[in-house]
Amino acid sequence: MESHLLLCILLSIPAIASSDLLVTHVRNIKKRNAENDLVVNGIEIYSMKIDSKVTSRFAHNVITSRAVNRGNVHKEVFFDVELPKTAFITNFSMTIDGVTYPGNIKEKEAAKQEYEKAVSKGQTAGLVKASGRKTEKFTVSVNIAAASKVTFELTYEELLKRQFGKYEMFIKVKPKQLVKDFEIDVNIFEPQGITELEAEGTFITNDLQNVIKKTFSDKKGHISFKPTLDQQRTCANCSQSLLDGDFTVKYDVKRTTPDNLQIVNGYFVHFFAPTNLPQLPKNIIFVIDISGSMSGREIEQTREALLKILDDIRDDDFFNFILFGSDVRTWKEKLIKATPENLDEARKFVRGINTEGMTNLYGGIMKGIEILNAAHEENFVPKRSASIIIMLTDGQPNVGISNTQDIRAHVKKATEGKYPLYNLGFGYGVDYGFLEKMALENKGLARRIYPDSDSALQLQGFYEEVSNPMLTDVELHYPENEISGLTKNSFKHFYDGSEIVVAGRFVDINQNSLTVDVKGEGANDALSFTTQQDAEQTAKAFQEQEYIFGDYIERLWAYLTIEQLLEKRTAATGEEKENLTAEVLDLSLKYKFVTPLTSMVVTKPEDYDNQVGIADKMTEAEAQAAPVVMQAPPLYLSRPAWYTSVDGDPHFIISVPQKEDAICFNINEKPGDVLSLINDPVTGITVNGELIGDKRANSDAKTQNTYFGKLGIANKYLNLKVTVTSEKISIENGNEKTAFTWLDSVTLQQEGLTLIINREKNLVLSMGGGASFVIVLHQVWKKHPLQQDFLGLYTLKSHKLSEQTHGLLGQFFHPIDFTILEIHPGSDPKKPDATMIIKNKELTVTRGWQKDYRKDPKHGVDIPCWFVHNNGAGLIDGVHTDYIVSSLF
Repeated sequence: MESHLLLCILLSIPAIASSDLLVTHVRNIKKRNAENDLVVNGIEIYSMKIDSKVTSRFAHNVITSRAVNRGNVHKEVFFDVELPKTAFITNFSMTIDGVTYPGNIKEKEAAKQEYEKAVSKGQTAGLVKASGRKTEKFTVSVNIAAASKVTFELTYEELLKRQFGKYEMFIKVKPKQLVKDFEIDVNIFEPQGITELEAEGTFITNDLQNVIKKTFSDKKGHISFKPTLDQQRTCANCSQSLLDGDFTVKYDVKRTTPDNLQIVNGYFVHFFAPTNLPQLPKNIIFVIDISGSMSGREIEQTREALLKILDDIRDDDFFNFILFGSDVRTWKEKLIKATPENLDEARKFVRGINTEGMTNLYGGIMKGIEILNAAHEENFVPKRSASIIIMLTDGQPNVGISNTQDIRAHVKKATEGKYPLYNLGFGYGVDYGFLEKMALENKGLARRIYPDSDSALQLQGFYEEVSNPMLTDVELHYPENEISGLTKNSFKHFYDGSEIVVAGRFVDINQNSLTVDVKGEGANDALSFTTQQDAEQTAKAFQEQEYIFGDYIERLWAYLTIEQLLEKRTAATGEEKENLTAEVLDLSLKYKFVTPLTSMVVTKPEDYDNQVGIADKMTEAEAQAAPVVMQAPPLYLSRPAWYTSVDGDPHFIISVPQKEDAICFNINEKPGDVLSLINDPVTGITVNGELIGDKRANSDAKTQNTYFGKLGIANKYLNLKVTVTSEKISIENGNEKTAFTWLDSVTLQQEGLTLIINREKNLVLSMGGGASFVIVLHQVWKKHPLQQDFLGLYTLKSHKLSEQTHGLLGQFFHPIDFTILEIHPGSDPKKPDATMIIKNKELTVTRGWQKDYRKDPKHGVDIPCWFVHNNGAGLIDGVHTDYIVSSLF
């Protein structure tokens, strides 16, 4: 039975990072022993892990949850995770008994049509809506058979924001039951060096405090939290978990210079956060909604927050209050200096604020702008000062000008970009989309204030974010003829404890140096300095290769670009909005980010017409009006076709469908050798692969690592030859020659040949209506001291080759059987040994895993298999050296 699930992920104003793992809809029952404590309603969640790698503030996070059905009937398992609203999902997959159901990014409208088609057929569908302060909820369910296992793996990426002098990763922990193997593992690499690192949790007891392991030295930091089963219990004899709350990691970096510039593979990122600057005086206008809808708890919390804010205003600041209900009234007719006497008078005014009338929002904001304009025109406030407007409302304008488009137009014209406008929306009755657009048009942002008991603290916390301006009119200038795709590089204010991030790409990808001029206005004088950096300096700072996850600076640039384009798109209209939409969509599809314009379709391998579910992301304004549909019935998944493959070092995986299992082996030979992989004399198809080695031999290794650096696929009857390397794809069709690079996106159809190149990922090749092949490109960091790019080969529809097919892979296209006996502990406790009976031989084999890289060339998916040692001896026909041939064709 095919099933489809629509999942809705929401986007909001930048917030602190978080993630939360839960498995729900399982009922706690009374347990009789420790083992039973792990099983709830027949389901054991035996492993949960959050694995985070942070490189230069850019976080790559993998959440993995593994469950097994211990019952004797099928059970439904839910995977719930709360993600940062600023994060983009980049991958989601489910693995059931070794079979992986991967995710693919699609344009949202195309995915929606598939979803509606599924609904019309009565197939499973559901919608999950998120409304948390800092997080959005991702949920998926699956029905698994008795004694079956399921692994959920979700990957997301985000740029950590700096606030109050620290980068913060906020993780929401809630497994809802005891977990045998629970772990949070965070690795941080900062080339500037790390000055402090801390971790804390709201659920951390005195006993758990020592479970948090924290180390940092120079550029590297590590946080580990791995409680035992007993440490997870709420009491000594309890089966409930106390892991329920927030886990926070905070750190900062060394700042010997005001900024840090990094260059890698034609892209750069520039971090700017000067220290030890005097604060600028502030000129701040508070525009407060006192309409009737603010009565009760809301106005009480507003008064409480404003009183605390008055305690934090500095004596060189100027301020005023504008109140709007049906009418607009001011505390004073002009800005007032924050003397002790004036502050005392302001406190009396705030204590007397009461609600009245309707909502003249337009009049309130325009009065605030008028007072600020007058103060500057009359030189009443210091020339070197920062002016800010903070507006709070819980409703929609209904007095004066109530048309929101007209209000936006008048406000934008009145501010002329001189003052950032920060719009705070109290509760859910506001037109949040309007507030957000108006703030963004005036160099500010919008923030929702949630109507909880801590609303006053939310208001006060926001003020603290913008209460310490250090610079105004910050400009970062890059050579126009050298840079393209530049992200936002001008900023009205820079606040103490924050950071400005700019990224871009070089016009000439081979350029390896950059000069940047930075200018801004400080409290005493202008700030001006020049920064220079080259790729070699960056490479020296990044010698710790294990901390680098792929082309991280390129992905950071894409992330920041998409985030800022979405922000611009919020307030855009007409052709401008269409252009921004097209640009965001193109980048989202290219870099596989789930954004408000894309969806991740979870599919069955090698059957992309069969959709399993969709993960969507909305803006908060869109979500506010979205319907809520409760979670639907579970997904029922069928198995895909089986395949054989060779990838990695090189690792061969041989599927045995009738056993629902696999056999694997390695071949160890020297670089330059060519191996016969597939040879079918009937169809004329051959596939050979040439080995390459590491850039230099590892003196500590007994054998040199080898990989396939070149593959040759030929059909002698069609006079076709295809040569694939890690750099290019060459096609010889008789006397005609065609070549492509991995930077191309190509669909080529010729007589007897179909070839599809998925840019920098893989290519799919079919010859003469026979077998199809997927060739995966593995790219490593260009300056890696050892590894180099290589290829992997996966066979599809191998049944279309003849029974005479042979080769290291080809001989296994025919049915093969085996029996496993005497499973016993091996040298590795996690990998038992056994005796395999195959081809009338007894072989000692080891249970392990090999990687399937078809969908994720960087990380792969673990495939369980029985490993045959000694170059497949006893499994393959003859010995492995029989398969060395003289040339690629």
